Amino acid sequence: MAEWHRVAALSDLSLEAPLGVRIGDLQIAVVKLEDGVYAINDVCTHEYALLSEGFCEEGRIECPLHQACFDVRTGKVLNEPAEVDVATYPVKVEDGAVFVQVP
Repeated sequence: MAEWHRVAALSDLSLEAPLGVRIGDLQIAVVKLEDGVYAINDVCTHEYALLSEGFCEEGRIECPLHQACFDVRTGKVLNEPAEVDVATYPVKVEDGAVFVQVP
């Protein structure tokens, strides 16, 4: 059963500044955009670098290793060298806290 986990205070998130968090065995990048907060798997599907250590702009997160880009909202690959999408996770904000739901 999927569970909600508190990962940060909303006030701790800066616009388009990825925050890497660990929930159990999962590494997740949490990103605040103009239209909401999103969570994706933090590990690039190309060479396994942490996406949260990369650059984010206009909803695109760039891997710091080889510049593969993913859509923060959908997890879809936007350019090579990555070919496999990353997982996304539901996010909710309650009472100023950010929660991510993981299986």
